[in-house]
Amino acid sequence: MANWEIIVLSLYVASSFCLAVYGSHCYLMIFLFLKRQKKSRNKIQESIDNYILNQKEETYPYVTIQLPFYNEKSVVERVMLSAAEVDYPKDKFEIQILDDSNDETVDIVNRIIETIRSQGINISVIRRHDRKDYKAGALANGMTICKGEFIAIFDADFIVPKSFLKRAIPLITAQDDVACVQGRWGHINSQENWLTKAQSVGIDGHFAAEQGARSYYGMCLNFNGTGGVWRKSAILAGGGWQGDTLTEDLDLSYRVQMEGYRIVYDFDNVCLAEIPNDVIALKSQQKRWAKGSMQTAIKLAPRIIKSKRLAWYEKIEAMLHMTHYSVAIFMTIVCTLTFPVLGIAENLKVEMNYLLYIVWSFILISALAPCAMYTGSGIVLGKWKKSIRTFPAMMVLGTGLCVNNALAVLEAFTKKKTAFVRTPKSGSTDVSKKKSLYQANTPLLFCLIELTLGIYAFATLYKYTYASTHIFGLFILSYAIGMTCFGYITLRYKAFYWFSRNSKQLQAATSKLE
Repeated sequence: MANWEIIVLSLYVASSFCLAVYGSHCYLMIFLFLKRQKKSRNKIQESIDNYILNQKEETYPYVTIQLPFYNEKSVVERVMLSAAEVDYPKDKFEIQILDDSNDETVDIVNRIIETIRSQGINISVIRRHDRKDYKAGALANGMTICKGEFIAIFDADFIVPKSFLKRAIPLITAQDDVACVQGRWGHINSQENWLTKAQSVGIDGHFAAEQGARSYYGMCLNFNGTGGVWRKSAILAGGGWQGDTLTEDLDLSYRVQMEGYRIVYDFDNVCLAEIPNDVIALKSQQKRWAKGSMQTAIKLAPRIIKSKRLAWYEKIEAMLHMTHYSVAIFMTIVCTLTFPVLGIAENLKVEMNYLLYIVWSFILISALAPCAMYTGSGIVLGKWKKSIRTFPAMMVLGTGLCVNNALAVLEAFTKKKTAFVRTPKSGSTDVSKKKSLYQANTPLLFCLIELTLGIYAFATLYKYTYASTHIFGLFILSYAIGMTCFGYITLRYKAFYWFSRNSKQLQAATSKLE
C-alpha cells in the first residue's frame, strides 16, 4: 500500500471515529433527558408554585429587562411591547433598550418608548458612540447603570412571555449559587417553509435533550444569549461580559460555572422567537455560532481541564459541548475522501474491506444520531410525527451547512478576526411571511466550494452504487443533496444581489444624465 493511501485511510478512519464519538454523545443526551425530565420538571414547577404562594408581590426583587438592538426595525416594536406587558409589578422592573442602531430603528424605538412610558413603566434607551465588543459591549455598558439585581435578556427577534419573570425569578432566588435561569426557545414561524420546519425540530432537540440532560444531571450548560435571567453579582464574579469571542453567552456561562455557580434550565418557560427563513440568514447565524463556540473552547479549555470544581465527566461533556461544531470538519473530510477510499478498497484484502464496512456503519449510525435525538425530543413535545416527517430535511440541513461551519471553525483556529454579523430578521410568522430588509453577505468562494463538493458527492454516490454498497450510500446522498442545494441557493442569491445592485447603479447614472 502506497504512503498516500495509508494517509488517506488513516485520516478517513480517524474522522469517522470522531463522528462516532459526537454521535454517541447525542444518543447519550436523549437517553439522560428522557430518563429524568418528568421528575425534574415537576420539581421545578413545585418550586415556582411555592414561591408564588408564599411571597407577596411587594417583596419581589427588582429586575432589569435588557433588549439589545442593532438595526432591527422589522422586529423591535414586537419585542418592546411584549416586554412592557410582562406579568410583574410595575414598580419592580425596568426596561433598558440597548440601541446601537444607525437606521430607522432609532425613530421606531423613540416612538414606542413614549407609548410604554405613558403606561407608567420605567423604560430608558442607552446609545453608544461606537459598537465596541458588539452585543457583549452593549450588555456590559447597560449593566453599569441598571437598577436590578437580576437582569433578563431578550434579543430583538423574541417575544417576552407574560409569565417569564414569575417563572424565572423563583428559580434564580431559590439558592445563592444560581447564576442564571434559561428558558426554552419556541417558534413563531416554524411552519413558514421547509427550512424553518427543519430548524424548529433541531432547536427543539437542543433545548430538550441537550440543555435538559445537562441541567437535570448537574453538568455545565450554557445561557443561549436570550430568553434567560441573570444574577448581576454572578456576572461580575465571572469576569463580566467579554467581547473577545463571537459567543459571549457561552463564554460567560462557563466562566461563572467554574466560579462555583449553577445555571438552571426551565423546559416549560417557553420564549417564542423567529427562525431564520432563508439559507443566507441561517448560514450567517451558524457561522457566528460555529466560530464563536470554537473560540470559546480555545479560550477556556485550559481552565476547564485544570478546574478542581468540575468532575472528570463534566470536563469531557464540556469539551464535547463547546467543540461540537468541529463535526463539520470531520463531515467534510469524510465527504471528500470517500471517493479515493473506494478506489483504494478495490485493491485491499477481504479483511481490510470488512474494516471499511465497520467504518461506514459508524458513519451511518453517527449521521442518524442528531435526527434520533430530535425525534426523541419530539416525543416529549408531542411532535414526534412532525420530527419523523422532517427527517430528510434535517439531513439536508446538516450536510448543507457543513462547509459553512467547517470554514468558520477553521477561522477560529487561525484566529482570523471578523465582525459580529447579526442574523437578519424579517418579522415573519406562520401567518404573515416576510423577507428581511437586511441581507448578510456570504463569500462567493464558499458557495462555489459547496456546489463543487455537492457535485463531487454525486460522483461518489455513483461509485458507491457501482461498488454495490448501497445502504452506506445514504449518507453520501445526503451530502450530495445538501451541499448542492445550499451552494446553488447561495449562488442564486449572489447573482440576484449583484444584478440588483448594478441595476440600481445603472438607474441612478441614467437619472443623472436625464
